[in-house]
Amino acid sequence: MTVTTLSLSKAHKEFLNFLKEKGRASATILAYGSDLQQLIDFCQKTGQTNVLKITAKDLEEFKKSLGKDGYTPKSISRKINSIRTFFKVLVKQKLLTDNPSVNLTHPKYDVKPPRILSRMEYRALRDACRSDVRISAIIELFLQSGVRIGELAGLELEDIKDSAIFIKPYESQAGREIPLNKPAKDSLDAYLKSRPKSKSRILFLTKSGRPFLIRNIRSAIDRYFKLAGIKDATVNDLRHTFIAHQLKAGVPLVLISRIVGHKRLSTTEKYLKLIKDKSSEKMKIREL
Repeated sequence: MTVTTLSLSKAHKEFLNFLKEKGRASATILAYGSDLQQLIDFCQKTGQTNVLKITAKDLEEFKKSLGKDGYTPKSISRKINSIRTFFKVLVKQKLLTDNPSVNLTHPKYDVKPPRILSRMEYRALRDACRSDVRISAIIELFLQSGVRIGELAGLELEDIKDSAIFIKPYESQAGREIPLNKPAKDSLDAYLKSRPKSKSRILFLTKSGRPFLIRNIRSAIDRYFKLAGIKDATVNDLRHTFIAHQLKAGVPLVLISRIVGHKRLSTTEKYLKLIKDKSSEKMKIREL
């Protein structure tokens, strides 16, 4: 029997389950879910609740509404990717015969290269947060290890070794060990002396002893960026800074790729375009 009705909400739920079954990262699933929920909300306002009745015109109108609501071309492009993947899966599952998103085009926008902090900038950032031992330790870990913010927020006390931190396997990422140099170790030791007493094994905690969440880490470091006079920088740029400065110092590409957890060497290679001068190769991580 031919299916003539499939609610947007049900299709949305089944699509997210499909992504989970495929082992997609939780952050990716969350982003897809949020983007598609916006489409659902838009369609419901126009009285459209049947995903099988969605047309190319409906999707173009949604795209225009995003621009009117102030979304950047880059954000709109990401949402278009979500929509196209959504309908592609529906067609693959034979719930749709025609894909209304096939001609949905991306807005043009310039892709900015990663923001690399200069030596003067990251030293100013250190100075700005020197009295905050928790943020000092977090920033030092970013600068000295290139760890991802989600990985840092999930670190537990047992993941800290004498000369390394261990990132446990998660989702599609393999576990890995990251060497800890003296600046990183010293800042961690200073934080651990003042870490609130708590039953939680999470390394970084709030003053009340609860896990220091990703959004809290971002907002705290953004505040110190402002205090240090550093413009147009984000937490992720600390990871970019580690990678670029290590490659510039001559640390082997393969070693850096393994430490930061890049699945493909080509991802690390992209940073070479940001480096003007390369010195002789060194076989250990340089202190920033």
